[in-house]
Amino acid sequence: MKKLAGAILVAIVFWFVMFSQWTSPHINFWYVMLAAAGTLTALSFLFRKDWKAEFSFNIKDVALGVGSAIVLWGVFYLGNAISGMLFDFAHPQVSDVYAMKDGQSKLFLALALLFWIGPAEEIFWRGYVQRSLSESKLGSMKAYIITTLIYAFVHIWAFNFMLFMAAFICGAFWGFMYMKNRNLLTVLISHAIWDVAVFILFPIS
Repeated sequence: MKKLAGAILVAIVFWFVMFSQWTSPHINFWYVMLAAAGTLTALSFLFRKDWKAEFSFNIKDVALGVGSAIVLWGVFYLGNAISGMLFDFAHPQVSDVYAMKDGQSKLFLALALLFWIGPAEEIFWRGYVQRSLSESKLGSMKAYIITTLIYAFVHIWAFNFMLFMAAFICGAFWGFMYMKNRNLLTVLISHAIWDVAVFILFPIS
């Protein structure tokens, strides 16, 4: 558990650097995100060796990954419309999130999200953190809840309520999928496709 706690601390530091008002103006968000993805993936594979069974490939699970990404995009599209009617700060905060891609090549971002960042987040948060906690005395449900809360918490440094809620919803969605399906490939596909859809292809704001 010490290794797990240490890895989570590394993630917290990376997310602080990327999102906090004290550090984010001085760094390139996407380069740090790429570094974070690589570091956390490396730690995941270093601290756990039993990964083969996590990547079960079959058409049903691939289809579930693609379909769930579409469903989650729909949830966010609807949520964006509703939150905009309820909260004056909603749309400006969503716009702040999208502003992070300003000045970046769309092709670069799409490739990074699809093949590096999205997969890396699932390998770390679901494949390493949630799985390790579920195999402890906590059990699968408590592990799911704790991982979801930590995943949301690391985004708190942005002081952006909409980003925090987006992280919470995504963490709950993919964490539940992983808990029930126990196929990391499914949530990896879902996360990667959703990232590209919501940030590049079909932005909701």
